Amino acid sequence: MIPMKTESAWRGTADCKACGIRDLVLFADLNAHDFGLIHAPIDDLEFSAGAYLFTEGGAAKGVFTLRHGMVKLVRSTIDGRPRIVRVLRAGDVVGLEILAGAQYDCDAVTLTPVSVCRIPLDVIQKLSLSSPRLHSQLMKKWQHALKDADDWLADMNFGTARRRVGNLVLKMCSAENSEISMLFSREDMGAMLDLKLETVSREISRLVRGGVIKQLDKQGRIYRVIHSDQLKAD
Repeated sequence: MIPMKTESAWRGTADCKACGIRDLVLFADLNAHDFGLIHAPIDDLEFSAGAYLFTEGGAAKGVFTLRHGMVKLVRSTIDGRPRIVRVLRAGDVVGLEILAGAQYDCDAVTLTPVSVCRIPLDVIQKLSLSSPRLHSQLMKKWQHALKDADDWLADMNFGTARRRVGNLVLKMCSAENSEISMLFSREDMGAMLDLKLETVSREISRLVRGGVIKQLDKQGRIYRVIHSDQLKAD
């Protein structure tokens, strides 16, 4: 397990009211009175790639709002193989399941360097009870997470290898620029799509040779989508 690298250690360094992506995260609709109810520390933390935010079965302590970077959610199959069930990006909430249970139901592992806000569970519970705005925001995030999980299952686990890889390329397009797709290691992609590493590499190479996507970096993680319609073809 790669340890987290953070400037603070649960000291309450976050400035929620000045957050650059506040309109995307849990505290979007909170007012000054709501912030006055927060007494437990909320930290602005940074993690290196490959670090664990939490592990499957770990005791529920808090949720994380993702400010920058990507996090994969991993569960173990019956035969012990790791399976990526979702990828989260800026604005997503990691660990919402603890609002309905006492444990995390997956591993949350950083795919890239990330910055997050770590919010204690008791803060969420208190504000949810006292602030209709936060309660509404929580429900919206929960519904979004459920729909997103269903969409990932439908798009990433059915169809030919070509279709699965194409769907993933489209799914990972940036919200700011729909032509730019941010991918990750072929091994992680295979674990998500239930495909062999070699199959994923072959399909990505085929898309590049065919001019469907264009590689923009040496590592093969950033691509420009040239013909999005061809990514949907079997």
